[in-house]
Amino acid sequence: MRRAGLDYHEFCALREYDNLDAFMAQIEPARLLAFTTKASKVYTEMIYQSGDALLFGPETRGLPTEILDCIEAEKKLCLPMQPGSRSLNLSNAVAVVLYEAWRQLGFEIEG
Repeated sequence: MRRAGLDYHEFCALREYDNLDAFMAQIEPARLLAFTTKASKVYTEMIYQSGDALLFGPETRGLPTEILDCIEAEKKLCLPMQPGSRSLNLSNAVAVVLYEAWRQLGFEIEG
């Protein structure tokens, strides 16, 4: 995190969970939205809400099937790509989605 956050990491409250179940139990998000190349719904088609949790998998293989199987189809989202192009790296994909969600929420700042 320190390398990825550069000189902003001190503004991030990093929390780790043993697994997805532990996260869901402790955070209790309004909705869990999963990002996968296997989704047919594009991330811009979602109406984001305060309290949503956004779930991304590892850059090289994405979310495991056992997790994707537990999430409703309408909550699985993808970022469209040009045919034959490589996918975005994880940090870029997260940034694209976060800014869309934040835009939809009126760029509100919680604090």
